[in-house]
Amino acid sequence: MIARMSASSPHRPPRYPWAWAWAFAVSQLAVLALWAWAGWRWGLPALLATHLAMVWGTLKPQSRLFGPVLTRLPTDARELWLTIDDGPSDDTLAILDLLDAHGARATFFVVGARALARPELVREIVQRGHGVGNHSFDHPAARFWMLGPRAMARQIGEAQAALAGILGQPPRWFRAVVGMANPFVAAALKRHGLARVAWCARGFDAVEQDPAIVVTRLEGGIGPGAIVLLHEGAAHGRSVAILAAWLRRMDELGYRGVLPDAR
Repeated sequence: MIARMSASSPHRPPRYPWAWAWAFAVSQLAVLALWAWAGWRWGLPALLATHLAMVWGTLKPQSRLFGPVLTRLPTDARELWLTIDDGPSDDTLAILDLLDAHGARATFFVVGARALARPELVREIVQRGHGVGNHSFDHPAARFWMLGPRAMARQIGEAQAALAGILGQPPRWFRAVVGMANPFVAAALKRHGLARVAWCARGFDAVEQDPAIVVTRLEGGIGPGAIVLLHEGAAHGRSVAILAAWLRRMDELGYRGVLPDAR
């Protein structure tokens, strides 16, 4: 049986995508007032603090400064949400076979351009009972965090259109590239009805090739409802072996891989 969450849906697109801008403007007026009243010795630290908060909100994947982000599912059951980034890839079919063998379900956060190049794999993901999420159009890992509003809207909107064209319906979930969501992400998410997903368990499997090390790191972050970050198609070529080791450990610990709600 495919396990799904019985609680109300945790899907929460941004409601006020520009609230951060108003808050930042107010903070800068307050800084100016402080500077005028107390001088630079107080005004400068306050200015730096407000700007560092913006940087922290961008670089911290779990930050809610610019909008809601899901880091854990609302459940007390021994259930995990497995999320697999960066596909589709040469690993996709083998990963699907592994998930089937363990009776686990996962959401694949796929890259739009890669999906257009291999649409049959995206359709196979859904046919096997898994979810598909938006992970940008062409995965600009080095600069996603600093994209302006138009470039950000294009990355999210074009991926959404590509996946809707392949699957017949658009995704409902979004993961920022490298997890870093700058202030301009929320507006695009609201436009497309997308909810942002981060994680609470990470094994750094995109760079670490030893399955045992990855499993140990992941195990340290799990608990009921944990969202687990995994990858496919890693350059080290061990993504399938890592997932196999993690699924075995999940079985030993009595955890199930579930979807947060129906697509």
